Amino acid sequence: MSFTVAITGRPNVGKSTFFNRMLEERKAIVDNISGVTRDRQYGVAEWNGKSFNLIDTGGFVHDSTDIFETEIRKQVTIAINEANAIVFMCDAATGITALDEAMVNMLRQSKKPVFLVVNKVDNPERMLDATEFYSMGFEHIHFLSSISGSGTGELLDDLVKLIPDVDDDEAGDKNALPKFAIIGQPNVGKSSLLNALVGEERTIVSDIAGTTRDTIHTHYNLFQKEFILIDTAGIRRKNKVEEDLEFYSVIRAIKALDEADICLLLLDATKGITAQDINIFSLAVRKGKGIVLLVNKWDLMEKATHTARDYEKELKNRLAPFTDVPVLFISVKDKLRIFKVIETALQVYENRQRKVPTSKLNDVMLKAVASYHAPVVRGNSIKIKYATQLPTVVPSFAFFCNYPDDIKQPYKNYLENQLRANFDFKGVPVRVFFRKK
Repeated sequence: MSFTVAITGRPNVGKSTFFNRMLEERKAIVDNISGVTRDRQYGVAEWNGKSFNLIDTGGFVHDSTDIFETEIRKQVTIAINEANAIVFMCDAATGITALDEAMVNMLRQSKKPVFLVVNKVDNPERMLDATEFYSMGFEHIHFLSSISGSGTGELLDDLVKLIPDVDDDEAGDKNALPKFAIIGQPNVGKSSLLNALVGEERTIVSDIAGTTRDTIHTHYNLFQKEFILIDTAGIRRKNKVEEDLEFYSVIRAIKALDEADICLLLLDATKGITAQDINIFSLAVRKGKGIVLLVNKWDLMEKATHTARDYEKELKNRLAPFTDVPVLFISVKDKLRIFKVIETALQVYENRQRKVPTSKLNDVMLKAVASYHAPVVRGNSIKIKYATQLPTVVPSFAFFCNYPDDIKQPYKNYLENQLRANFDFKGVPVRVFFRKK
């Protein structure tokens, strides 16, 4: 189940600060000059065991002719149409402005739940001034301070009430077919890849209109292989919105990721990997999805002896720290290696399902621990006694030790690398936890 929240509001009310606080990381650039957020930011926030997608939009200016502000206005409209709920942010320090009023009129036309968030309420006087925002007539109103974080917990409590609980059946249906999402920037060849994979024997393939209105699910059943392909390329024009295609395709990709087991990230060989691709890659990792990188249009590249090797090395430098992913150089037009795509995706799916027997895990991992001990912290030597795989969808391992909080990231990386070296988890994020024995 995919749930998306869009943060909207006029420039400089603190949307990006709020976004960073929700994600507990500094991802959006924050400055007190208005209009800093021109690129959209995407992330996954978690609260009370429920997670949702968060989109930070640029500052909304309703009647400007400035080229950036016109772009941002389009993106805010798309975000409102695509999100399940909207956080509308205002500023207690300046009170209600004409721009806020314009935004209210726009939100009233949407049938989505709107949470009015009055920011910068960091003292009793501000709280008193902020009561004027009740006149906007929204049902959910929250007064908070993004910088100090006061009031954000109550807002999150309110937001996650809208997210339905996942059924156990839905979460772990053993007989469900693998789901592969084809994602990537516009014009990298997503539709062509889908057509090339299923085009020849169209009779065995049925198009099932997606559960969400914006992705097309294709049931693939050829050559003893069966799975569902989720195509995010079928962008249908919505009336009234002249789409900013790139932004629209990213929201699509995020929703498709929620449904998929494996994400086939398509890149254009001639353009390389963009910041947007890296953003989607990191999201897939955070959501614990398997990943296969497909470099399309390889037929257009000038090739020397080590072109592919050097290209792959450069790709992995950009994607660090998670570099244990398969990279395939393909040409959809020439049908070069496109069936290898299916084999690799099924292999990664298998890796994501892999369960390591506890006895074998301890044999291997305790030897790895013995050959390189965790560093001594505050005079305490750390002893890892036992390891086990947790019963989760994403491969996760718990190591039981005497001082779990003292183990630092480099040692965690060492254990993850040992797991990868001894058990095949290529293309799959692996999670490592430390617990008190």
